[in-house]
Amino acid sequence: MFRIKKLDIFIAKQFGLLFIGTFFICQFVLMMQFLWRYIDELIGKGLSMEVLAEFFWHMGLMLVPQALPLAILLSSLITFGNMGESSELTAIKAAGISLMQAFRSLIFISVLICFTSLYFQNTVGPNANKQLGLMLMSMKQKSPELEIPEGIFYDGIPNSNLYVQKKDLNTGKLYGIMIYRMTGSYEDQAIILADSGMLQSTAEKKHLLLSLWSGEWFENMKAQEMAGSAAVPYRRETFTAKRILLDYDGDFNMGDGSSMSNNASAKSFSKIRHDLDSLKEQYDSIGRMYYNEDQRMAYALPKVSVKDSLRSLGLVATNTYNVDSAFSQLTPDRRRAAVGYALQQVKQRASDLDFKQMITSDGDRLIRQHKIEWVRKITLALTCLIFFFIGAPLGAIIRKGGLGLPVLISVLVFIVYYILDNSGYRMARGGMWAIWFGNALAPAVLVPMAVFFTYKATNDSVVFNVDLYTDIFRRFFGLRVKRPIYRKEVVINDPDYAADLERLECITNEIDLYSQSHRLKHAPNWIKVFFRYEPDHKIEAINEELETVIEDLSNSRDRTIVNHLSAYPIMSVKAHTRPFERRWLNIVSAVIVPFGLVLYLRMWRYRLRLWRDLRTVKAENDIIIGRIKALANQ
Repeated sequence: MFRIKKLDIFIAKQFGLLFIGTFFICQFVLMMQFLWRYIDELIGKGLSMEVLAEFFWHMGLMLVPQALPLAILLSSLITFGNMGESSELTAIKAAGISLMQAFRSLIFISVLICFTSLYFQNTVGPNANKQLGLMLMSMKQKSPELEIPEGIFYDGIPNSNLYVQKKDLNTGKLYGIMIYRMTGSYEDQAIILADSGMLQSTAEKKHLLLSLWSGEWFENMKAQEMAGSAAVPYRRETFTAKRILLDYDGDFNMGDGSSMSNNASAKSFSKIRHDLDSLKEQYDSIGRMYYNEDQRMAYALPKVSVKDSLRSLGLVATNTYNVDSAFSQLTPDRRRAAVGYALQQVKQRASDLDFKQMITSDGDRLIRQHKIEWVRKITLALTCLIFFFIGAPLGAIIRKGGLGLPVLISVLVFIVYYILDNSGYRMARGGMWAIWFGNALAPAVLVPMAVFFTYKATNDSVVFNVDLYTDIFRRFFGLRVKRPIYRKEVVINDPDYAADLERLECITNEIDLYSQSHRLKHAPNWIKVFFRYEPDHKIEAINEELETVIEDLSNSRDRTIVNHLSAYPIMSVKAHTRPFERRWLNIVSAVIVPFGLVLYLRMWRYRLRLWRDLRTVKAENDIIIGRIKALANQ
């Protein structure tokens, strides 16, 4: 037990150092990704260093729960990859310690990080989200610094559109200026043209001083008392120098938090539960109010007299009352009035329902967001543990440390998680999916992956054997493998040339007989292939005999023989007979017509390839037979 405790401390130290480093790396990457989304709100705003520092601080706090799972994935993968690469993991298993015992200390640390993430999201995260949202909203409302572009209209100045043809960066002068000022209504518009000018900010950053030279000023002067007149008087002014003072707020003013009251991510568990009950009660009351209003206005039964009631019952009993005939008996004016009234009622009703739908849909969206955020905090914390059981077994399987392959695998796993989580969140937020389904989509995919990798790692199963997958790929597509035979420097037993000569001649004769009886160039019989399969033992015997001869002749010192042994093809002796080993699979594939047709054509291809291979074997047999006879005559 003492040795196991020492091992736990050793693994925990390695994991801890890597976790701290990878956490800051992941935090930096996520911050850059988040910053890229809001780069337009930061550039050209003239924000002070204090405001930027506060912005980055709250952004970092908000992204801590997202960086923790990725840091655990990467650090656990590198930890056990390093141990596998340095054979430490092999020594641990040789000492009788299972992989799950080696995981024990890190499982405890991962569970601790899960609860830390949950606590962080419940206490620190909501305030960070709230402050960050307020800062982003205030940044959007802040007037930008004057980065006047050339050749396009710039609307960053309040109530003005500024066009600059050319700008001198050294002196700050603007040339070819055109300004559209909209101080009030359409009648108060002004157009200012100037040959050159300069734009400067006042010391208190509350106004802009626009200095213009050599220009004209056109301004409408329609007064209030002339509102009914068609003529619009204007004023035209030519100036050599003119100064205009424009309103411009260059300071950053933090907004209030009233606009963040419906932001579910800025709330703790207790706040979400409290506000969720309030929202449900509020919108339930709105729904009951709408229902009662519809009952009174649209579906209320008018009060009728007894005489009218009896008359209506009489008309229903006779079945002779026709609405169309009653409508046709009306005068044209009354018909138009009836149709207009009906259309007006329908439009009014549709507009009323659209407005009510907008109110209720907004309530449903807020309620869904609060429920999603409640579940999202828990699933994000559990992702830390899930990522550990993906990263640690993968590190033990690939046995590769460093920042190469582990980083690549971690990025791929995180991309899968991000796509699933983001898709589920959007679908649940839009109401297309149930909330539990959208939030559980990513864990539902990652948990089986974690179980699979953990099972494979504990049982030392091969998962990332490249040769295995290459062989499967080669067999599926029918790719060839070259026969690697090289001349040996040291030969212990020389080949039996006489016996090999006799075997090669026998193989050539058997190939001739086989080719005549099987007719490989012709299409195979569909019934025999899928329903009446018979194994081809003849070609298997020929191939076995040929491999025996090749193995014996590979000990030859003659270069010609060794070179021609490499030219022998590696024959596939079963693929030309049936698609699968099991008979029921062949029958099922024959029923599925497109799939069965593909397998049939593939098998025909293998028959043609076997026919070419047999021709190559005969040609090489003739060459080697001649060479053996030449060696015997020397």
